[in-house]
Amino acid sequence: MNDQANSVEPRLDTAPECVTTSTPQWQRQDTTWMLGLFGTAIGAGTLFLPINAGIGGFWPLLILAVLAFPMTFYAHRGLTRFVLSGREGADITEVVEQHFGKKAGALITLLYFFAVFPILLIYSVALTNTVGSFLEHQLHIQPPPRALLAFLLIMGLLTVVRCGEQMIVKAMSLMVYPFIAALLFLALFLVPHWTGGILATATHIPAPSAFVHTLWLAIPVMVFSFNHSPIISAFAVDQKRQYGAQADTRSAQILARAHLLMVVMVLFFVFSCVLTLSPDQLAQAKAQNLSILSYLANHFSNPTIAFAAPLIAFVAITKSFLGHYIGASEGLKGLVIKAGRQPSPRALDRLTAGFMLVVCWLVATLNPSILGMIETLGGPVIAALLFLMPMYAVRKVPAMRRYAGTLSNVFVVGVGLVSISALVYSLIA
Repeated sequence: MNDQANSVEPRLDTAPECVTTSTPQWQRQDTTWMLGLFGTAIGAGTLFLPINAGIGGFWPLLILAVLAFPMTFYAHRGLTRFVLSGREGADITEVVEQHFGKKAGALITLLYFFAVFPILLIYSVALTNTVGSFLEHQLHIQPPPRALLAFLLIMGLLTVVRCGEQMIVKAMSLMVYPFIAALLFLALFLVPHWTGGILATATHIPAPSAFVHTLWLAIPVMVFSFNHSPIISAFAVDQKRQYGAQADTRSAQILARAHLLMVVMVLFFVFSCVLTLSPDQLAQAKAQNLSILSYLANHFSNPTIAFAAPLIAFVAITKSFLGHYIGASEGLKGLVIKAGRQPSPRALDRLTAGFMLVVCWLVATLNPSILGMIETLGGPVIAALLFLMPMYAVRKVPAMRRYAGTLSNVFVVGVGLVSISALVYSLIA
């Protein structure tokens, strides 16, 4: 290991490399990417986060709140740096092959696709359910047959996709504004109804073993509530095209601002919810398999929340669908190419879009209950790709060794191991 690898960074946020030229001024496209990253990460899962994170009590939630930003920022910065370390225009599947060989590249591409694609299927089902329920219960309109509704919704989203990656990111960034406004509105709406909620558990210090166990199982919840790894590859490729040698510095700035926005907005929403509802009520919402919006609507019998909840869920699911489509299509294209096929880019785009349309439509129509299990099974793979693979590359890839020897690397590896072990435990427990 080189000299840089042997030195320990005094601060977690200190970058080991130096930039000799000034970084260009912040541009409109940087803001678009910042909001696009926010849009991919903050989706339907946010509506379940107050329940999943708050059910363990005050102290675990406080620790998770403190860890939220570093867990999110350092992991996604590491994955971004990994993609940036490849040749010009190479996405994550190509960078893996470049650094680790064809066999490893094919394996990682396969795992990447099967980790991201099931989440796309889940969003297809959730979107169809949300719109159908909204038409029936809020607008009092008989929804069309499920197969037709699912086809129209997915076809509409793929129409946006066909406009290109930049249009996807722009559409997501535009949808972020109403979503942020909605989260802020709901959080502020609950302020007069704060009863202390989870603070009732603050006076009780749990036993160390129970505390560690609760925190251990809760960390993956926080990790995946802010996960936007499916769009990181496209983000890094675009940054390298725009900024060249300065892409690392600018991408880190964009990530930091996106993650700060995520953490501040979402944690304010989470704490507003858990200060309104008691741990018993949160447990009841979890048992009923309801999002926090649905439970609050029933709890207050408030028509405004009842009407707004499905609209917010629609925006959240749509944003996340578009962001995850970028990652899923990237993985599928990589599998086709690694299988020895060499279609033209246009033909490959059409093949990918056709496959996504058919499979997402079929799954959304059938509405299987097994999708939650598929998402859980994909969790350890996502954690390994997001946390462990970039840190392994820091040790093994010459282009990544300048990032070695930092405390943030140790932190990322630790969180990754905790997340994977907790997810595996949840599957077998």
